[in-house]
Amino acid sequence: MTDNTLRILKGDPVLKKIIETIPEPDIESTNDVFFDLMSCVLEQQIHYRSTKRVFQKMLHAANLTTLTLENFDEFEQKAFPNAKLSTGKLETILAVLTFFQENKINWALLNDAEVAAKLSSIKGIGKWTIDMILLYTLGRPNVCPYDDFHLKEIMVKRYGLDPNSRLKAQMVDISTDWGEHKSLAVKYLLAWKKYNQHL
Repeated sequence: MTDNTLRILKGDPVLKKIIETIPEPDIESTNDVFFDLMSCVLEQQIHYRSTKRVFQKMLHAANLTTLTLENFDEFEQKAFPNAKLSTGKLETILAVLTFFQENKINWALLNDAEVAAKLSSIKGIGKWTIDMILLYTLGRPNVCPYDDFHLKEIMVKRYGLDPNSRLKAQMVDISTDWGEHKSLAVKYLLAWKKYNQHL
């Protein structure tokens, strides 16, 4: 974190206290959009944040350490029989698989809007999932997942927001003060929950 980033984020008194209380979040990305998308779909959570480890258990059942286009058939045969997957989830998995089979994309060359446009073209992939890919997989610096349940919960409690009155607008207003460093602010807020058992 640069001195300028630190100065901007500490301009928010809530973040300032958090930054001075916990270590800087250090998340090692997979940089693998296919893998992380499947995690979001199968687990309804990206594996970086998961506590249930559904996706990891499925990989273990298939004797795999990662999921690729090349080993997907093996993953499906060994992991799917014991997994309770809804029809909608299966359709989204198929849509993701088909998209990546038909498109070879260098995601690093795309800006955030271009990434969002590509991913939103996949049936079943919505705004929250796209934000997770931008935030965690691609490590983009200016992402705030306003639809994230945990972020909403934390901001309501830490900033005293009213959850029943235009909550997203309140969150947007606060995040404006974070400038182009929204991702780091979000990671701090989410990391803070792990250090506070009374949230």
